[in-house]
Amino acid sequence: MDGEGQISGAGRCVVLVGPAGAGKTTIAHRLIAAQPADRAFSVSHTSRPMRAGERDGVDYWFVARDAFEALIAADAFVEWARVHDNLYGTTRAAIAHHLQAGRQVIFDIDIEGAGNIARAFPDRTDLVFVSPPSWQVLVRRLRARGSESDDRLRRRLCTARAELEAVLRQADAGVAWTAVVNDDLDRAVADVEALLCSPPGAHRMPDAERARLRGMGADAAADVRADSTDPAA
Repeated sequence: MDGEGQISGAGRCVVLVGPAGAGKTTIAHRLIAAQPADRAFSVSHTSRPMRAGERDGVDYWFVARDAFEALIAADAFVEWARVHDNLYGTTRAAIAHHLQAGRQVIFDIDIEGAGNIARAFPDRTDLVFVSPPSWQVLVRRLRARGSESDDRLRRRLCTARAELEAVLRQADAGVAWTAVVNDDLDRAVADVEALLCSPPGAHRMPDAERARLRGMGADAAADVRADSTDPAA
């Protein structure tokens, strides 16, 4: 279902995709802090229990699993996924509310969810791939967290490689992806701000940026930890 049919506001969807450690969540919060009246973070629904310090309607909308499944049956979600036996999703109504009010809705989601948002709101969506400057920097950032077991690190690297390859395939096929390098946070935020000065979807990934991402992809392919076919991964 196209989510734009009943929306008259001038809002847009700004979808940030990237590997864990790329800094996309920090960029999202910086964007909203710069214009809190005109921007909003997309708050997802989840069936998982609320954790200490979390707030309903701020971190997530926390609902019972049967209530979440009822929303699925009612086709209420633009995108939803099952993660570690919990359900997560973004409702069409929540997005439309902000767009109708003319706000920029900031998303921090995976590539599958990004595709669903773009299909639901094709004339209002910017797709932004956020990455570190190199594969090696990504690995160092994840290790520096100090909370990544070897198994968790492998899973994150496999996901990062898969999303990187998917973004390149889509960009080569004409999907309006753009890319932001987060080597310096202030500059990365400024790059996204510059993107938002143009109409939604107006930017395309330059050849030089595709070449950089292909280089990252080659390094990912050479990293056995990022091989999803490896039984140890």
